[in-house]
Amino acid sequence: MKIRVATYNIHKGVSSVRGLPRVHALKQAIALFDADVVFLQEVQGKHDRNAARYGAETHGHKHWPEASQHEFFAGPEHHTAYGMNAVYDHGHHGNALLSKYPIGSQINHDVSDHAYEQRGILHCVLQTPQADVHCYVVHLGLFESGRGRQTQALIDAVMASAPNGEPVIIAGDFNDWRNTLSDKLRNALGVVEVFDQRASNSALGDLVRTLARRQARPPVPVPARTFPAALPWFRLDRIYVRGFQVEGAQVMHGTLWAKLSDHAPIVAALKLA
Repeated sequence: MKIRVATYNIHKGVSSVRGLPRVHALKQAIALFDADVVFLQEVQGKHDRNAARYGAETHGHKHWPEASQHEFFAGPEHHTAYGMNAVYDHGHHGNALLSKYPIGSQINHDVSDHAYEQRGILHCVLQTPQADVHCYVVHLGLFESGRGRQTQALIDAVMASAPNGEPVIIAGDFNDWRNTLSDKLRNALGVVEVFDQRASNSALGDLVRTLARRQARPPVPVPARTFPAALPWFRLDRIYVRGFQVEGAQVMHGTLWAKLSDHAPIVAALKLA
């Protein structure tokens, strides 16, 4: 079974500079992934102020849809789940999952490290034709110490809910710009990141790998650069998998993606092992 997945921090459906609504453009962009499962972070479940400001119909079009963003993105083609994390007077936001497969169960784990930064891990079990697949939508905190504790909470959640080597996909915004968490996840859960085994097509890349083999030091795998979307430099967004073969992965670059969010999305093609 082949499955195409994507992860995307959508910045609450507004532009990162002027805060203008981008919800309709985001729905069209998400469709371009042609993904079976989409992991979304910073999804606006409710925002009364933006609804009042942008919800009026103009030329037969509402810039801010009446439905929650995850429901608007899902449409009739996808099942959807939402994990509400941050709650405030005028609304709330969190993580969401869009899936072409039925969602058998869902639970949202509160992993907030302090009162000023509310975070969660949304766990959904997808009922695919060949196996149940455990999906975890992740958005970790901005502080390194908190991310370490949240990563341990993620490990505990996976080990408790998928303890027997079941297929697992963990994806989202890890805010792990120094890449200190990947080895911990690999060692504890037996996962790989979708860019772990990527190879360069350049002669320089071949030379680097040859020198690394001669020194008996395998190259250190690093995630892709995804932030900021206009000129990606930091490696914040990840897709980790277990029980799948990674057939391909790419970061969506370009003007379109730079206008929609401050993060660039990742799309990966997987095959159930």
